[in-house]
Amino acid sequence: MSDMGFMSARLRRGDMTPGEKLWQMSWSLIFWICCIFAFGFAMLYSAANGSFQPWAAPQLARFVVGLGVMAVLAVVDVRLLLRYAYAFYGIVFVLLVVVDLKGFVGGGAQRWVDLGFFQLQPSELMKPAIVLALARYFHGVNMEEIGSPTALLVPILMVIAPVILIIVQPDLGTALLIIMGSGIVLFMAGVRIWKFLAVGGLGLAAIPIAWPMLHDYQKNRIYTLLDPDRDPLGTGYHITQSKIALGSGGLFGKGFMAGTQSHLNFLPERQTDFIFTMLAEELGMIGGLILLGLYVILLIYGYAIAFRCRHQFGRLVAIGITTGFFLYFFINIAMVMGMIPVVGVTLPFISYGGTSLLTLMLCVGLLMNIHVHRDVHMGVRGGFKDF
Repeated sequence: MSDMGFMSARLRRGDMTPGEKLWQMSWSLIFWICCIFAFGFAMLYSAANGSFQPWAAPQLARFVVGLGVMAVLAVVDVRLLLRYAYAFYGIVFVLLVVVDLKGFVGGGAQRWVDLGFFQLQPSELMKPAIVLALARYFHGVNMEEIGSPTALLVPILMVIAPVILIIVQPDLGTALLIIMGSGIVLFMAGVRIWKFLAVGGLGLAAIPIAWPMLHDYQKNRIYTLLDPDRDPLGTGYHITQSKIALGSGGLFGKGFMAGTQSHLNFLPERQTDFIFTMLAEELGMIGGLILLGLYVILLIYGYAIAFRCRHQFGRLVAIGITTGFFLYFFINIAMVMGMIPVVGVTLPFISYGGTSLLTLMLCVGLLMNIHVHRDVHMGVRGGFKDF
């Protein structure tokens, strides 16, 4: 057997050494992620008026830790991810229950578990956890079973249960991300489109029932979307200042650290939810388009990894993770432009946030794992389910 044939056989068996697996990682993808992070690091430095504290330095430290997490996760046998996918989902679900019972309250929401040295937000971890759990479920289900309504009961319950706990916190933005990301995994697993249309119809029919259950601030965000000038100094203040900053940046921006809306404190949450607005004001439309181009490169890599993978589990995980990246930046940018209500979704690798950044790096680690183990044969119910 030739050296290439021998290596190919080892790839299919998945018996490479950790060093060989690290060599197999997509280093070009890591480079592009570092480029995206560099944008965020620069913006956090600017948001603090030319200081590495209190945002840029901690974010850099988390990113370095995240790179380590990514590398470790990339060399783990993908069959272990398959085996323990439900366990990871269960642990995160329990943490969500703990949050709702006695979680740490911040910004009017109960979303964190205070670990002393770190405030963990379990709803962020549920994003990759639900993808892993759904991919594990559908990896062991054939197409005939997917067509049966009873076969969809378990995955639907897996999605609905954490979504209810997250809505209670309240965190409607994260709940919507989980629902949409899970929907993509279900669709790619083979669930027919008419079932999604039926669920969508039921959702529209339930709006009159759900509307009274929304919090006042959530209703006000929808009112503001429909009429931004309704309360410009109150509920419409955030989006009004965001639009002013976006428009004032022009084509090339006002210059790095020269944004007036952000540095004169007119723009709220400039280090988290509205950081894209600050970027567009300082670097202009050109800077915003460059960042969007980097995100598109990330999506291309993610979907290429998914469709190159030979097993259903890895394919669904890669699709779910990559779609999650898309939903992150699409919703955030649409939000700050006033196209959708403000829902509190951060900009991936750009916005300040501990659990958010580490979760994103965990997701990158999952992508790398699928890339490294793309040819591994995965046993399912005594057989193989490979492409």
